[in-house]
Amino acid sequence: MRGDSKVKVIVFDGGGVLQLNVKRHYKKGIQETFASKFKLNLDDYLDSIDTNYANSMEGLISKKELLKNLSKNLGFSEKRIEKIFSKVYLKRVSENKRLLNFAKRIKKEGIKVAILSDQWHLSKEPLIPLKFYKIFNPIIVSCDVGVRKPNPKIYKILLKKLKVNPEEVLFIDNRSWNLSPAKKIGMKTILFVNNKILKKQLKEFLIKL
Repeated sequence: MRGDSKVKVIVFDGGGVLQLNVKRHYKKGIQETFASKFKLNLDDYLDSIDTNYANSMEGLISKKELLKNLSKNLGFSEKRIEKIFSKVYLKRVSENKRLLNFAKRIKKEGIKVAILSDQWHLSKEPLIPLKFYKIFNPIIVSCDVGVRKPNPKIYKILLKKLKVNPEEVLFIDNRSWNLSPAKKIGMKTILFVNNKILKKQLKEFLIKL
């Protein structure tokens, strides 16, 4: 088993781990899909959301301010904008059901499960649905706490909420740069590639997927 301390908490990333991109049947990337929905080329669309996206992701602006700004930039009503983003996210991303079932099972076995995810206000609801709150606790989302990965502050917020030592936490993320700060403060980490590889990686911590 890696490390001396037993794993008491498994923390999952949202997009890319608990939620996976649906690539089949789609010729366009998700940003190109958004651009076409707003009748813009990709560059113009990215220019329209750029600062607002970053500010929303870090909770520097509220959802209300975000929608107001996007409505002005994109020329669509706030309600329509929210509907378009929600619809596309729900269509282009699918829940990692095997991992969700795993989270439910290990929770029953006494291991806490949590989420640490970077989301902007328009991806939070579709990608972190209400049913996740019945499984995971805490759920820490960047737009809610005002800081995003890999800023060390967000990992400290996580530990404060969990009330455990970093050595007792296993963090699973699909971006290596998000794992580095977690590892630095003593957390155990796994770089997520797919469920098959994760099964082997979890064995090193004596955990069965």
